Amino acid sequence: MPTELSNEPRTPQHILVAVAWPYANGSLHLGHIAGAYLPADIFARYHRMAGNRVLMVSGSDTHGTPITVRAEREGRGPQDVVDQFHPEFLRYWQELGISFDLFTSTGTENHEQVTHDIFNRLSERGYIYRGVSQQFFDPQAGRFLPDRYVEGTCPNCGNESARGDQCDSCGRTLDPEDLIKPRSTITGATPEMRDTEHFFFKLSAFQEPLLAWLRSREGWRKHVRNFSIGFVEEGLHDRSITRDLEWGVKLPVEDLGPGKRIYVWFEAVIGYLSASKEWAATRGDPDAWRAWWEDAAARTYYFIGKDNIPFHTIIWPA
Repeated sequence: MPTELSNEPRTPQHILVAVAWPYANGSLHLGHIAGAYLPADIFARYHRMAGNRVLMVSGSDTHGTPITVRAEREGRGPQDVVDQFHPEFLRYWQELGISFDLFTSTGTENHEQVTHDIFNRLSERGYIYRGVSQQFFDPQAGRFLPDRYVEGTCPNCGNESARGDQCDSCGRTLDPEDLIKPRSTITGATPEMRDTEHFFFKLSAFQEPLLAWLRSREGWRKHVRNFSIGFVEEGLHDRSITRDLEWGVKLPVEDLGPGKRIYVWFEAVIGYLSASKEWAATRGDPDAWRAWWEDAAARTYYFIGKDNIPFHTIIWPA
């Protein structure tokens, strides 16, 4: 029997297409385009053609440590590196026809304000606290070392080039002190552990809610869902969200004194929200972003690399 088609008008759905934020420390290559940006563009175009209301956002990650690493290696400031590659990214999208509604950066005043708002809300609710941690210090360079300034052997897979935040070989997130035979990427010296005060995000408080939420996910890629559930089942630990840096989003409070910044992996994922708010402001309707973020019927799709899974399925949802 033929199926009758309904003449009832279809209600458009709000679709947020959230695309990975590339570090503004070098040119993009075909792998970047094929891995995240072209698939996202095809997906966004499909939903626009289907009559849905699409908001596709991304931007340059301007505070990643690869930027400061390159800047120091080349004897220039990190902003100079950003100023070189962010315009290059904008040219790529124009020449390739990638249909972003907004491609911005984490270096805007808007992004700092939204990051401060989330920081303050979490702090008011008791999910951010001050604490003393031990961090690697390079005695030759006379400075503390952010995660990516430390390399060593991964304790999980034995990769000898693992970074202090993640092993690209097995995909596990790490802390610098997890590394075997750590070394400074600045001088090659063996770093020392020294006390330093920072703000911590109480990720451990979200252990059970996150596990229940992850188990309820439908439509996710199987390996993403299984990896995320396994990650949480191993136990979540509170994470430092500030670093001893001069480059990055400033803190909204002065409790820790000078030389501290909000760390990139706390503020970079907030970019999806700050970009949505920036897009709304440019349209002259500051509340327009709410349709994609506060409507229960809205849907969000993230186009990212596999090394970014825990940050998008665990830390950002928390």
